[in-house]
Amino acid sequence: MRDLQAFRDPRPSRSAWELAITLIPFVILFALIASAAAAGHYFALGATPLAGLFLLRLFIIQHDCGHGAFLRSRKGNDWLGRALGVLTLTPYDCWRRSHALHHAATGNLDARGFGDVDTLTVREYLERGPMRRFLYRLYRHPVVLLGFGPAYLFLLRHRLPIGLMKEGPIYWGSAIATNLATALILAIPVWLWGVGVTAMVFFPVLISAASMGVWLFYVQHQFPEAHWDHAADWSFHDAALHGSSYLDLPPILSWFTGYIGIHHVHHLASRIPFYRLPEVLEKHSYLRDLNRFTALEAWSTMRLALWDEGERVLVSFREAFRIRNENRAPLL
Repeated sequence: MRDLQAFRDPRPSRSAWELAITLIPFVILFALIASAAAAGHYFALGATPLAGLFLLRLFIIQHDCGHGAFLRSRKGNDWLGRALGVLTLTPYDCWRRSHALHHAATGNLDARGFGDVDTLTVREYLERGPMRRFLYRLYRHPVVLLGFGPAYLFLLRHRLPIGLMKEGPIYWGSAIATNLATALILAIPVWLWGVGVTAMVFFPVLISAASMGVWLFYVQHQFPEAHWDHAADWSFHDAALHGSSYLDLPPILSWFTGYIGIHHVHHLASRIPFYRLPEVLEKHSYLRDLNRFTALEAWSTMRLALWDEGERVLVSFREAFRIRNENRAPLL
């Protein structure tokens, strides 16, 4: 990790440029789509995924602010993160806290459940009753994980400081202020194009960005040889390096996703600005092949759902039942 400290310092001019070439095109593209849709040219809605990619990139910048990695000052990072949270519908202070817990406990079997994709062990799953097993299977289904889940997370769950309600007024303030500021911002397109057009454009853009973001988060920690340990054997370094993947995307997608696919490096040193992550791979070539997946290969991980503590791999539900039968576990 000491070798990575040289990449930590943000470059103010580069950060300003990255923000400008993400925020300005997003606003312009949103306005063009809304104007075209208001004029009856609904084919313009086909540009929704592109606008979603720019919104996703704004979230990556907000993410860097949460790590204190985008600007040099703590206040600058926090206030920029809060401003971007208005566009991404993500209360910044709430998200920063939950994401810090995720980084502090990645791969720790005894500290699951906050800021993560819920993951059971094979034993835990087989010990559950039929209804709880059904609900877990439903939760892990790709349609829920990448469709209903992101919609619920960004449209409903983020409206309140879920999980942080008792930790202090700052989280209530973050959620309520974000809600109010988002309403004020949305009043502008409503005034210009009406409620119908605004909803027709804004919600699909948000959901497309959210679904892509959740997929990224999923494949960054859910792959066959992902690293999990109980607290007594858990190591931050091992969990970061071996419990996070390197998603090797095509250059254009790497740019839109803020190189967050280089996730093992990010977990090792989260203070590195996203635009400097490729520099790390250039300098430390051994990291290029560690937990590396292409986009096509990463899709195969969607079948994984349970951690097999014996074999130390993530397995599918079908493989879990094979394990049960081999061990002659009682039928539940």
